[in-house]
Amino acid sequence: MIEGFRFLPEYFPPAAQKALVAEILTILEANPLYRGAMPRTGKPLSVRNTNLGPLGWVSDIKGYRYQPTHPETNEPWTPIPQTLLDLWEAVSDYPAPPQACLVNWYEATSRLGLHIDADETAKDAPVVSVSLGSRALFRLGGLERSSPTSSMRLASGDVVVLGGRSRRAYHGVDRIYPDSSTLIPGGGRLNLTLRRVTAP
Repeated sequence: MIEGFRFLPEYFPPAAQKALVAEILTILEANPLYRGAMPRTGKPLSVRNTNLGPLGWVSDIKGYRYQPTHPETNEPWTPIPQTLLDLWEAVSDYPAPPQACLVNWYEATSRLGLHIDADETAKDAPVVSVSLGSRALFRLGGLERSSPTSSMRLASGDVVVLGGRSRRAYHGVDRIYPDSSTLIPGGGRLNLTLRRVTAP
């Protein structure tokens, strides 16, 4: 496994998962999910998303970027819940708080191709990811798109940290196991990805 990659299985116990999902679902009432699009082509993404925190990651025909407001409501993003700020404090080993939490909602057919998170200027800050709901098949590669990859199943409550060299590693989600959890009403998987955008 590439240096700096950390897998923290069952970091959040069931009660904490349930509480966090309830908090996120309440937030989504005012800070709704939307479907972004690929740059240049405008092809809709298979994953709906929104953001929490001072900045939010947005993808549309104009490109990838961070901005302080929701692209559909034009309202500021909802603050990052304290539970996630505490997680960052515990596992990131970084001297400044996260500025963005990307909320991705995966449905049964959702996928996320191999990519790197490269739109942040805080290149030394890790990416901290929380899985909630249905299991997912996560794929981790190396620093080149052509590097060999390995796969692992992520379950609800698991946390992944991409730090060190793994911060620039290609990664993606190959599939969702739709009947593997009843945590989220109606099914699905929530992935919460904490990022520091600008250097402190």
